[in-house]
Amino acid sequence: MHTEPTAQHRWLHQLVGEWAVVSEYPGPDGKPHRSHGREVVRQLGDLWIVGELEGEMPGGGTMRAMMTIGFDVRKGRFVGSWVGSPMAHMFAYEGELNPSGTRLTLECEGPAMCDPSATDANAGPTAAPALAWYQDVIEIRSRAERRLISSMRGPDGTWTQFMEAILTRTA
Repeated sequence: MHTEPTAQHRWLHQLVGEWAVVSEYPGPDGKPHRSHGREVVRQLGDLWIVGELEGEMPGGGTMRAMMTIGFDVRKGRFVGSWVGSPMAHMFAYEGELNPSGTRLTLECEGPAMCDPSATDANAGPTAAPALAWYQDVIEIRSRAERRLISSMRGPDGTWTQFMEAILTRTA
């Protein structure tokens, strides 16, 4: 079975390259923390991109992450995944482009990071962490720069930003 690339698949190709990453988020002390990293994004055929990130973690150490994004023509939505070295959870994305084609919004469910002591009431004796909804927005600013905004949805349905990264093309 062969899927012909669509405009959505071709949109993803602009993310291919090497990127310097500067991200800002609350540090372990609650104060704004800035970290640096590097992301390499490559195509997997014409239908998928795969991004590999390496960067500093709050409090020290290195985090490695891998992201995949494609477009599911049957669903009519972007799909993908994100995994990171400090977590055992794989985040499964679904999302869409805004009408102007400058912002890809991806949403997923995962462990509630704001309160790691919270547990899912249905978890029983295993006491699994409570789940929360997350949103990553990839905004194309130019061929040489993009922005990533990560937010978490609160109980009232509003999104609260917890991280912003500026990615600058290096190759």
